[in-house]
Amino acid sequence: MKAGARLYALHGAAIAVLLALNFLLPAYHHGLMARILVLATFAMGYNLTFGYGGLLSLGHAMFFAAGLYGAGLSIQHLGFGVPEAFLAALACGALLALIVGVLALRTTGVAFMIVTLMFSQAVHLAIIYFSAFTGGDQGLMLRPQQRRVETVLGTLNLTDPATRYLVALALFTVVLFLMLALVRSGFGRVLVAIRENEERTRMLGYDTFSGRLAALVVSGTVCAAAGAAYGILFGYVGANFASVQYSILPLLWVLLGGAATTLGPLFGTVFMYYVVDIASGYTSAYMLVVGIVLILLVLFFRKGLLGTVRERWLRWLP
Repeated sequence: MKAGARLYALHGAAIAVLLALNFLLPAYHHGLMARILVLATFAMGYNLTFGYGGLLSLGHAMFFAAGLYGAGLSIQHLGFGVPEAFLAALACGALLALIVGVLALRTTGVAFMIVTLMFSQAVHLAIIYFSAFTGGDQGLMLRPQQRRVETVLGTLNLTDPATRYLVALALFTVVLFLMLALVRSGFGRVLVAIRENEERTRMLGYDTFSGRLAALVVSGTVCAAAGAAYGILFGYVGANFASVQYSILPLLWVLLGGAATTLGPLFGTVFMYYVVDIASGYTSAYMLVVGIVLILLVLFFRKGLLGTVRERWLRWLP
């Protein structure tokens, strides 16, 4: 089997397993996995800039929030339907990423990290300040009738657990194969070259600024799609999703699963969620348990779960 066919077969098998879980998981884990799929999509967006582009951002929560509020506010205040709200969210994420990228990419390293953090904090504070419109700390609840999609086959009810899981899986699938195609393309290879040696890539005639800006816009749009999906599928839009925590979490998920691996964000998100879930069921000091597990993981899987598998056994993984 050719390398390309083998890669697509592997990713197709992963999607088939996730689809089968829709029919096998009990109610609690079914709902948890639906959330994980949306947040893993968020992590995939982050992975494009951090894992493949080498840009350590602490501000990706603002892109998730742009999608979350872009969809939620357009439904709540403008009366948009779900498809229109989702498109509005994508536009918000792409526009915000373009503006932030043009300004923040003038810096590098720690300075870039701080600038993105400041932009994200500004978005978070704006959400709190305009509480009459955004709901502030309490957020907004989307009513069940607002979370329905009229199709040629009838009404799609996004409050139904099975439908919600399948929609989350559909979004994850589209983004996964988009990322796979992107990182295997010429653009993806140039992005990795910029990460490894920006000066040499520039000397070869590539516009490194434009390459990183394009990656950040794609990343921001993907993160906004995840934010929009979270708000629409779970009916809640809240300021906590714009906080620093939600800029650190995708970094943690990507590092745990394996930076610069297409399936790594999924592995990292699943691992982190279930470590927290299982540990919290046994002790109130569950973060201590989580910390110990993470330290052990870093010691024995220095490149993350899938990253270490690729390094030791399957070097053909993207």
